[in-house]
Amino acid sequence: MKTRLRVLRAEKEWSQADLADAVGVTRQCINAVETGKYEPGLDLAFKIARIFGKNVEEVFLYEENKTSSGPQ
Repeated sequence: MKTRLRVLRAEKEWSQADLADAVGVTRQCINAVETGKYEPGLDLAFKIARIFGKNVEEVFLYEENKTSSGPQ
């Protein structure tokens, strides 16, 4: 899953630690979300989106599995 976290943080001039403090997680967690190593649960995704005044879909860009053959 891709995110716009790095861009949104830059717009507010926030570090990963600033965002982490605001949503109650570690800086390492924010780093893992930004680099795609960790997909946040709904609770964290909503907290992050609300911090930026955005909808979840504006922060987290869902990409469907392109190797899937889809519904049968």
